[in-house]
Amino acid sequence: MIQGFLFDLDGVIVDTAKYHFVAWQRMASALGIEFGHEENEQLKGISRVESLERILTWGQLTLSPEEKMHWMHQKNQWYLECIDQIGGEETLPGVAHFLDKARIQGFKIALGSASKNAVPILERIGLLDAFDAIVDGTVVSASKPNPEVFLEGARLLGLAPEACLVFEDAAAGVEAAQAGGMACIGLGDPQVLGSAHRVIQSFIEIPDPQLLVDSL
Repeated sequence: MIQGFLFDLDGVIVDTAKYHFVAWQRMASALGIEFGHEENEQLKGISRVESLERILTWGQLTLSPEEKMHWMHQKNQWYLECIDQIGGEETLPGVAHFLDKARIQGFKIALGSASKNAVPILERIGLLDAFDAIVDGTVVSASKPNPEVFLEGARLLGLAPEACLVFEDAAAGVEAAQAGGMACIGLGDPQVLGSAHRVIQSFIEIPDPQLLVDSL
């Protein structure tokens, strides 16, 4: 029986993925590496470290550990500049209602994201208090599709993995949920997220959490 929900952040709760793209593209350009939407799609759901490693591999570029730290910090500064002015309007359609309804119905709620900026983002959009637990890149180190972030979320909620339902917009996230023994709802392209138990375009399609759980 599903008793808890685990949410990814970017592309599920809030649309900040576009700002990651801007920051990564700016960094790649500074390093002389081509970076477009196709490459950006491959970074969804994975950590900042792994994202940098992939970009460097695409550009056939080798950097020292110190240089890697510099560019990860620089990319994050550019990203933070982008999100500094975001507010509740950045929350994706239907999310706030779904979270409110889930809490009323007694479901436990956690965030499971590779982002190291999850808490300030949730504060800016006014949804930090909607979560019983936050698991982000400051808590875990393994990137999706490793299930660590979701398993830790389940642990903090006091639930078995099979009692949790994951919401993800990335193929790596869906794979992580399944590797952790959890059901998963994909948000986005069915061709990318087809292995999820169900794929939707937005939370407007599933306004009642209990009915969603009953339908699985």
